[in-house]
Amino acid sequence: MNTQNAPLSEMNTTPLIDVLLVLLIMFIISVPIATDAIEIDLPSCTDCPVPDLEPDRNKIVVTADDRLLWNGRAVDPADLASALQLTTAMPVEPELQFEPDARASYDTTAKTLALIESSGVTKFGFVGNERYREF
Repeated sequence: MNTQNAPLSEMNTTPLIDVLLVLLIMFIISVPIATDAIEIDLPSCTDCPVPDLEPDRNKIVVTADDRLLWNGRAVDPADLASALQLTTAMPVEPELQFEPDARASYDTTAKTLALIESSGVTKFGFVGNERYREF
């Protein structure tokens, strides 16, 4: 059989690709550019008290003598509860780091963890535990 007169069994995809490129260009041109800005009136408070909160992370330390430290400042459980409520009310909740001392009492540590859990904190982590790991 003569190969010059044999029918082609392959599909010519060049016209299909041309049509797809034209449709793609038309789609890109027809999509509107987002140039609109949304104006938001933010509240301004010049005389508002600034709490002792860090925007990224806050740290609770239970010391060996069972004192609670909030970002290095001694607090009682009531102050700790109010500070935790303030952090959960922030637009972006900061991470809460918990570092109990190895000699801190189990009771104080457990009560502090229960207070943290009841406050509704969602970003929580233990820090400093790696120093107690044995290799």
